[in-house]
Amino acid sequence: MIKRINKFLPVVIAAFILNGCAKDDTVMPEPPLTTPAKGAYILSEGAYGSNNTKLSYYSFSSAAITGDFFLQQNPAITAGLGDTGNDMIIYGTKLFIILNNADSITVLNAANATFLKRIKIGNFAGPRYAAAARGKVYVTASNNTVTAIDTTTLTVVKTIAVGANPEGIAASNNYLYVANSGGFNYPNFDSTVSLIDLNTETEIRKIKVGINPYKVEINAAGNVFVSAFGNYAAIPASVSVINGTTNLTSSNLGAAFNYSNIRIAGDIAYLYNNYGDTSTAKVYNTATNSIIRTKFITDGTVITTAYGININEENGDVYIADAKNFITAGTVTCFTSAGVKKFSFSVSPGVNPNKILFVK
Repeated sequence: MIKRINKFLPVVIAAFILNGCAKDDTVMPEPPLTTPAKGAYILSEGAYGSNNTKLSYYSFSSAAITGDFFLQQNPAITAGLGDTGNDMIIYGTKLFIILNNADSITVLNAANATFLKRIKIGNFAGPRYAAAARGKVYVTASNNTVTAIDTTTLTVVKTIAVGANPEGIAASNNYLYVANSGGFNYPNFDSTVSLIDLNTETEIRKIKVGINPYKVEINAAGNVFVSAFGNYAAIPASVSVINGTTNLTSSNLGAAFNYSNIRIAGDIAYLYNNYGDTSTAKVYNTATNSIIRTKFITDGTVITTAYGININEENGDVYIADAKNFITAGTVTCFTSAGVKKFSFSVSPGVNPNKILFVK
């Protein structure tokens, strides 16, 4: 998401062209040129309507970056990944990349990024974010739905009605939690989370949270943290907490937590913004309800626009994706958990890097 307001512009011509070029059929991949060892996949969403989403790969052993790893591994697919990659997840042996303006999910072999299938979920659906549970990947879409994909057959098996223009999604225990933004209804945003029962795959009720909710994260205790944009004016960004046992909103973290983005690993939350103050992240212990640091970075390293944060849970390293000015190649910087820079690299030709996953 480059500028959130762009998601609400009806770029019909570009979407029609790109959707028309997408194929749903399985493609037999050529033998991979590289089989990654330990490293990181980096998704760069590109510019909306430009069909320039990139998947990069960074090798831990060689400290080398392949900027367009998808093209290297799939030279026959010259059209590339697709348009506006908002999210990606690894589930089992497969990598799922959510392509907003292409209205599709591209599925790759997680071990080597070779192409398996492109799954269409309907014209102008606007898929956004994904979570996985019980052998399925669940994808929010701006058309007020969550799509369930069977990860064995790679087919859509159900479409679940939720609130307006859902964004973030997370799975915990028997439930899916879906943030209903209502972003298309500006200035009348939504302020609910849809609670979906995984046994029936239906919404059972809505939970009240902050205005214009965006990201959903679960901590080690199973509590649900929902960040919200507010109304971009008088109502600031906020973070609400849903009790994972009762599924009731237990608190709002207050004025010290006016952040629209949140990422949690274990009990540690990293909070940051995509607008306004985009260069710093606050670190918060969700178990003790205490602020660890008001600014994550401690060594003076400068981040221009924090666009995504992911944590390597094997060693606690924190990777910050920097979108810079949204039009030139972005960078990824790795920090220790103490906020000290370890290394940095460009994801060129990738623009607007937003998600980092780790290959074990």
